[in-house]
Parts: sequence; structure tokens; C-alpha cells
Amino acid sequence: SGSTDISIPELDNLANNGTIFSSAYVAHPFCGPSRASLLTGRYSQEIGTPFNLHGNSSRNDEDNMGIPLEETFISKVLNDAGYYTSVIGKWHLGNSPKYHPNKRGFDNFYGFLGGGHDYFPAKYQKEYEKQVNAGNNNIRDYLHPLEHNNKTVKETEYITDALSREAVNDIKLASKNKEPFFMYLSYNAPHVPLEAKEEDLEVFKNIEDKERRTYAAMVYAVDRGVGNIVNALKETKQYDNTLIVFMSDNGGNFDHGANNYPLKGTKGDAWEGGYRVPMFFHYPNKLEKGKQFVYPVSALDLYPTFVNLAKAAIPNGKILDGK
Repeated sequence: SGSTDISIPELDNLANNGTIFSSAYVAHPFCGPSRASLLTGRYSQEIGTPFNLHGNSSRNDEDNMGIPLEETFISKVLNDAGYYTSVIGKWHLGNSPKYHPNKRGFDNFYGFLGGGHDYFPAKYQKEYEKQVNAGNNNIRDYLHPLEHNNKTVKETEYITDALSREAVNDIKLASKNKEPFFMYLSYNAPHVPLEAKEEDLEVFKNIEDKERRTYAAMVYAVDRGVGNIVNALKETKQYDNTLIVFMSDNGGNFDHGANNYPLKGTKGDAWEGGYRVPMFFHYPNKLEKGKQFVYPVSALDLYPTFVNLAKAAIPNGKILDGK
């Protein structure tokens, strides 16, 4: 990591034993459209989704806020090629049933449909109950119960830890069923609200700025989760044969604890700070360790790359903007 005040030993270890992309770009400087591009291989403005979807778009099929159904997600291509596919965490690509992850090629979905979520279940569940009892029909997405394949769940763990736990479960399941797997682990951290566990905050007590300290602690929780995932891959003897791609969906948000030095700009900007992101590949069986790739790469390149690695076929008529 380039940061002097945030320690991420697990991610650093993977990055240093893989290939670091020093000129990696996403296709959009904020979350919804960036993720749309990642999964469709298209610039989001070309498919009519250049903005974040409404925070509380309705959950019925009359609602047309979502990625057009004629766009085939990478998950569908890999699913058709025999992969077990899962998305864990944030969706933000359509709330109504027709846009649901399970309808877009994902066998398994554990997470939330909106653009973000509060992190402590005891707190957000209480608030949600309060709003329901007050007869509010328009409750913020961040408070809704998490769901597992269309069924609501009563989560008990800090959300970042919960998502890591579900990722580990899926790795073990794929191994048991002897299926190749594609997982889109879509952490919401360190997205606002800035909420961290006490023990993680304690690690960064030397950081005086409260927002920066909380941000650091949230990133640290992601790192811990990555460590658990690495252990699960090793336990199931899939570590050497798994490509791990790590990246962000946009640049850090200056107003909420992030730092994009030396790049100019913040999340939402068309300067490089908005959409140039940290990225690495880790793949022991295929990639030498300790490499740096300095040429520009884009999140749009992942779709055709995954299709090629899986020996799958690009659907007829599918337009791709990446290489």
C-alpha cells in the first residue's frame, strides 16, 4: 500500500506476490455506473446508466431503474460455462425483481440491493423496526435487512465481517461440489457511513483525525476478511489455481477520510483521483510474483479476460469496450 498510516498486511502480501497494475482505471468515478461497467464490459453511458440509481427505487417489476436486460453480465457467461457464481455484498444495479442478481447469472446472492448499508446490525435493525412501526413506506436502503437469494436474513455480525464469512462459505461450497467458481465480492467498506469496530479503531489510535482513523479501521476489516479468504482457498487446495483480482470501484472520497495522493481529485471527479484505482492480480499457477504492469488497464478489460480464462464464449452480438 502507498499509505503510511494504514496497515493492510494481507492485501500487501497478495499484491507483492502477484502483479500490481500501477495505471489501473475504472470506467466511472462513482459506484453504480462503475460496477455496471465492470459486470457488463461496457461504458455505463452507452447502456443508459451513467448515474447512480435512486436510493430507494421500488421493489416491483414496474420499476425500470436497472441495467438493461439485453446486457449479458459476465456472471451469466461464466455460469453458462459451468461456473458456480456468487455476488456478496453491494449490488446497486437495480432493486426490482427483474434486475435481481439471481436473474443476472448469479447462483448465490448475499447482501443488499441498494448503494450502501449501515455496518452494525444491532443499530440498523432497531432503527428499521422503529421506521416500520411508524408506518414509513420509504425507509432508507441502508437500514433494510440483508437478504440471501430473495429471503431476508437477520445478520448479527459487523457487515464487513459478515461478507467475508459468506465468501469463505462459498469457497468451501464450490470446493465440496468440485465446481469452478466466480465470486464478485462487493464490499461496501470504506463507503460511508464511517463505522468501525472498537478493536479495529484501537489499532489506529495514533491517527488523530477521527474520520481518517475510522476509515483506516474499516479498510483494516476488509484486509482481515481477505486473510480469511486466503486461508479458505489454501484449506480447500484452490489457492494456487485461483485468480484474485483486487480493485476499488472509484477513487477515495476526500470528505470522508480518504487520501488519493499524489493524484488530483476525489470520488466523483473526472480528474485521476476520481477513477484511477489500486489494483492487482494474484494467480500463483499463471503469474510470476513481484511484477509491476505500468501500462493503462481498465475495469472494462476484465470481462473479455475472464471469458478467455474460462474458455467461455462471448454471447452473439455482445458489444465489449475492453480488451
